[in-house]
Amino acid sequence: METRRVQHIVKAQAMQMGPTTVKQSLPTQRVEQVDPFLLIHHFGPTHTEPGGDGLDVGPHPHRGFEPVTFLYQGGIRHRDSRGNTGYIKGGDVQWMTAGLGIIHSERADPDFIREGGVLEGIQLWVNLPREHKMAQPRYQDIKSEQIPLLRFADSSAELRVVAGEYGDLKGPALTYSPILALQLSLPAGDRVALPIPAGYNALVYVLDGEVQLNDNWDYGAETLLTFAMEGEGITLKGLAERTQLLLLAGEPIGEPVAQWGPYVMNTQTELLEAMRDYQMGKMGVYVEE
Repeated sequence: METRRVQHIVKAQAMQMGPTTVKQSLPTQRVEQVDPFLLIHHFGPTHTEPGGDGLDVGPHPHRGFEPVTFLYQGGIRHRDSRGNTGYIKGGDVQWMTAGLGIIHSERADPDFIREGGVLEGIQLWVNLPREHKMAQPRYQDIKSEQIPLLRFADSSAELRVVAGEYGDLKGPALTYSPILALQLSLPAGDRVALPIPAGYNALVYVLDGEVQLNDNWDYGAETLLTFAMEGEGITLKGLAERTQLLLLAGEPIGEPVAQWGPYVMNTQTELLEAMRDYQMGKMGVYVEE
């Protein structure tokens, strides 16, 4: 397999979002986006005492893209202006289509608040093509047991297929453009080769541990790697007791991106329309309970 070469190496930087500290690896000054992926926030792992929230993201609007949460540890409660309420635990995924507009909040779930524990996850923003930016909002509550798991014949590594197709496995997430989302757990010394579809942009985020890429360079935790388009895939070898990685690949949308805060559209005029529609209540009504 002809491997893809690394295009950018980005060390995630801590930033404050309300009470929550997140590590941001996308966007940066060097890498604005990896079309169709717009943002990656890694929150945690943080230990929360009983009675604390640990997340506490209050109601806020979105339009024009899909906010996705990969939860690795803990528990989160989602609620939105379309009447959806969802509870996800470690291993679950929440894939929300903001589309024409939605207001939602994400907080620790009641069990987590009562018992405390460790909270860790990744929030990803996936752009929507122009023709789907005003789609009806959609909420996908994907439980861990719904996600196909691949165990390699010659390795102890485990691969979960959240979106797209990998071999005979198909991820449960419904997407508006072709996307591959894989979660890989890689023990020390194990090596896997992962093909990437031709014509897809691709990136790997290392949550923890350490990994060797393409039998060459080593990369540690909280590092984002983006890849050139040429090549058939990548090889990864675990160097720590356990390394967790998120591999994302997608067919580029190739359209202009205009972004302001929680809105991602194609033009500045559309951003102004989004702000106006939110102020006029057109994204629904959210009543916090």
